[in-house]
Amino acid sequence: MMNCLAVGLGGFAGAVLRYLIGLIPTGETMIFPVKTFCINVIGCIVIGAITVLAAKLSVPPRMILFLKVGVCGGFTTFSTFALESSDLIRDGHMGIALCYVLLSVLIGVLAIFAVEYLTIR
Repeated sequence: MMNCLAVGLGGFAGAVLRYLIGLIPTGETMIFPVKTFCINVIGCIVIGAITVLAAKLSVPPRMILFLKVGVCGGFTTFSTFALESSDLIRDGHMGIALCYVLLSVLIGVLAIFAVEYLTIR
């Protein structure tokens, strides 16, 4: 039960952070979903850092659940990423959709590698 509470509290924190970032104005003419892209890249950096630091500092398992499953899970937005990608395709922006998908996956994975590399050094 305490694990569920840890994940729930982390999810609350992550979801509120995501909501607040969603309130940042980016301009009405922006087609590329920049806020979701940034949220997902930040989430990749954070989860990579948590993973590396947790191994180095022997962080308690419940704290890892709070941070990785809760905060990062509530903060990142795969379902929104998928919806925005399909919306872009449906609206005839195939090039932007392809760029969004490729950049999101590539930069997300590279962000985790970068964090691991920088913290291991």
